[in-house]
Amino acid sequence: MSTRERQRPWSVYRASTLDISSEMLGLALAGNSQDPDEPVLEFSLACSELTTPNLDRKPNSFVSVSCTTPPQAFWTKHAQTEIIEGTANPMFLSSVAFFQDSFINQQTQIKLSVYDVKDRSQGTMYLLGSIMFPVKELLQDKNHTLHLPLSSAENKQVGNITVIAWQLEEKREQRVPVARLPDTINGRTVLAVDESLTESMGIRAKYASLSKDTLLRSVFGGTMSRMYRFPTTDGNHLRILEQMAESVLSLNVPRQFVKLLLEEDAARVCELEELGELSPCWENLRRQIVTQYQSIILTYQETLRDLQDYKGPSFKASNLKADKKLEFMPTNLHVQRMRVQDDTGFDHTYDVVTIGAPAAHCQGFKNSGLRKLIQKFEEAKKHSALTSSQSIVYMPQDIIRAKEIISHINTLKTQVSYYAERLSRAAKERSANGLERTLTILADKTRQLVTVCDCKLLASAVQALNAARPEYIASKNSPSADLEHVVLRNDQDTLLAKWSGRNSRSSLHVDWHEEEWEKVWVNVDKSLECIIQRVDKLLQRERLRSSSTEDMFQNDQQGGAPKKGNQKNGAAFWINPICMDECPTPTSLDRPSSSPPSSSSSPASSSTSLPALNPACHPNADTQPYGSSSREESYPGEWSEALYPLLTTLTECVAMMSDKAKKSMVFLLMQDRAPTIAMDLSLQYRRDVVFCQTLTALICGFIIKLRNCLRDDGFLRQLYTIGLLAQFESLLSTYGEELAMLEDMSVGIMDLRNVTFKVTQAISTSSPDMLPVITGNRDGFNVRIPLPGSMFDALPREIQNGMLLRVQPVLFNVGINEQQTLAEKFGDTSLQELINIESLARLNSYYEQFKEVLPEDCLPRSRSQTCLPELLRFLGQNVHARKNKNVDILWQAAEICRRLNGVRFTSCKSAKDRTAMSVTLEQCLILQHEHGMAPQVFTQALDCMRSEGCRRENTVKNVGCRKYAFNYLQLKAFPKHYRPPDGTFGKVES
Repeated sequence: MSTRERQRPWSVYRASTLDISSEMLGLALAGNSQDPDEPVLEFSLACSELTTPNLDRKPNSFVSVSCTTPPQAFWTKHAQTEIIEGTANPMFLSSVAFFQDSFINQQTQIKLSVYDVKDRSQGTMYLLGSIMFPVKELLQDKNHTLHLPLSSAENKQVGNITVIAWQLEEKREQRVPVARLPDTINGRTVLAVDESLTESMGIRAKYASLSKDTLLRSVFGGTMSRMYRFPTTDGNHLRILEQMAESVLSLNVPRQFVKLLLEEDAARVCELEELGELSPCWENLRRQIVTQYQSIILTYQETLRDLQDYKGPSFKASNLKADKKLEFMPTNLHVQRMRVQDDTGFDHTYDVVTIGAPAAHCQGFKNSGLRKLIQKFEEAKKHSALTSSQSIVYMPQDIIRAKEIISHINTLKTQVSYYAERLSRAAKERSANGLERTLTILADKTRQLVTVCDCKLLASAVQALNAARPEYIASKNSPSADLEHVVLRNDQDTLLAKWSGRNSRSSLHVDWHEEEWEKVWVNVDKSLECIIQRVDKLLQRERLRSSSTEDMFQNDQQGGAPKKGNQKNGAAFWINPICMDECPTPTSLDRPSSSPPSSSSSPASSSTSLPALNPACHPNADTQPYGSSSREESYPGEWSEALYPLLTTLTECVAMMSDKAKKSMVFLLMQDRAPTIAMDLSLQYRRDVVFCQTLTALICGFIIKLRNCLRDDGFLRQLYTIGLLAQFESLLSTYGEELAMLEDMSVGIMDLRNVTFKVTQAISTSSPDMLPVITGNRDGFNVRIPLPGSMFDALPREIQNGMLLRVQPVLFNVGINEQQTLAEKFGDTSLQELINIESLARLNSYYEQFKEVLPEDCLPRSRSQTCLPELLRFLGQNVHARKNKNVDILWQAAEICRRLNGVRFTSCKSAKDRTAMSVTLEQCLILQHEHGMAPQVFTQALDCMRSEGCRRENTVKNVGCRKYAFNYLQLKAFPKHYRPPDGTFGKVES
């Protein structure tokens, strides 16, 4: 496959598959050839005795690998190694891997071309020499090793090259040891290949395959892979597979999210319209708010159309980050994976989600980012509360409580209706057990609803809405609304309404009658009691009938005709005049919206002014107006007929109470938002954009973490007990536009605390059915993650039963570029310090929760000699130390996250350049600290990953150029470990 083809986005060729010919099945040299993550053929390269025309300098060499398969008549560049400087005997760490999509067979010819690079920054080089060989020759060699001479264009020998194919997958007893290289090359000891490296990666590796796993291949695609072999301190080699994949969620999640926002805002408009008739001053206010909402709804509708019409690749390139049509999509979202196989034969997987800083690039940063905008909004709100004449002043906790009340009412009302229906069904089926169980749940849900409605905030809101009705104003002989206005204040739960204006001397004080609202929810409580008593009677009679059927029959025969009339129609209950006031009906409830309250009406008359026929209810079990239960004959519809009117009364009372309560809370929120509605919605839109990008990354991270740890009981227990730790690393500077980006990003990440996850069983294993489903609203989103049946069955019972899984997000930021130097010398780094201090506190809190409820063996093992409490202490010291570009904060936070089973995220402005430096450094640090990579190759390994690894290809995907967007002047300001090798950077679009 050509370089151009390898760079195509996944969406272009994701459907294509390749059946490997049988002759290639024996080519797997370190794993299962049927696993797309495993190469079909892998070999390493080393040169010796390279000569240059200028004998006084040693070459800076690399090897370019091309191939051709008959009948193809042209060469295709397949890969190249890293550049090794100043040696005639280079040994390359990047291996050459052919994967299943490489279309090679035993007749494939491979050409190795060795180049000498004169100037890495300018890219000037010349060909030293080359050699060709067929794949068949490498396979047939008993040691799978070729020593080949290199010939120049003039056919002169300019050195030698050794090709070392990694061991074939065959029976252990038939394996032939791979031949050793010379004892030393380039001054370093050459290590023998350990046979354990040739074992299969094991069953766990198959489960984690990005390309083959049922779950992961539905979410990720366009996978790029690179192979490396690094020596260890104990004489072995590490086999490293580096991968980078994009995700369909980059588009799927924004589509779902914007649709939910549309539904939520449309529902807000409907709620406002359903408030009913309001007095002119309140009506004008409502119209202003509705107009603002309708404008923002049009914007969301346009955005949703753009997302649905989008047909491009499944990631947003960094040069499109300010594209209005794609502003909800995360920038350059990828999962970066490193799989390491050490001398134990087991593989270890490390994943980092990389994403361009979640920010509202399209809206710009001239007016700062979300943190300052929210602060300005709160100040404007306080100012408007002091000057506005058409709003009630509520405390922030009142607004939060009002939203919670609306949410609880919506949920509980639905649940009461559902369990009332189930109770009716149980009665129809004469199921005593079902009746008893369902009644218990119905009673619990109804009482919860009553408890929610029994609060002073709601009571005052009900009165405020009553006072806003035109008939209420008219009944008080109020001044004209054109000349006057209403001032409503809510001070210490006491509502005071007064008229003010030119006739301010004539003021109206509204007396508060809590009894009016109390009667509404008390009626619900009484209705429930009627049902409970009636069910008790039915069950009591059923028990008596089943225990003494014969006696009951005889008693019925002796009892004579019923005193209250003929029972031929099988009526299950009698009209009980005594119970008329105990069991209310909906028609007896107060309706202030249609009937204005009168100051002369008594509480009794307002709640029982419209009496209706009530079903029997017996507060006293000994009082039975219709006689003994034994006098009634049992018939199939008895229970259903007895309960139907009672359940109807309850559901209608609940509906009326819920409607009144919800409208009152909506009116309260309308008053709160009215003075600053335009600023509020503009701020909310920016927050939505940022949150959507952050949410998409979080879902990707959650899915890949859950899949990797599906068999890790400790992690799963931790997940459902204290939630998932999500650690975001940011490399943004605190200067200029990036300071505002950091403000946006920090708010978006903290908003993730309102996200919960729920794991469900997928209805099928097709890709659409494996995608996450988002529900909820801005007060809280839930993400359902479908798993195939076999995976779902592996989960603990708590997760299978639908337990909501929480998220604890933390963000650590350290700016590393030249702009951060300006911020440190002339600007302000306080935001960075504040963010890091806040996240340190949350991280410590998370660990304290862990220690309280979970054992240490839930955590992954580490070779580190530093325990977690010590790491947290070191991190705290670094966070509080005023040290410029203190990247130790990032390294320690990342290690703590991995040690706490967390998910890692790394960001810079576009997740392309600084992010590449960070993830490659993290990979090398892991290899050295956790897998014993030889320290003398650390720098070479780091340069190798940066020059020939997946992140270099990421630059091509984004801007079409294989260079990092740095220049020499910028890099002088970078910490040493964050500088790429010469020749890999230049002036390009970022």
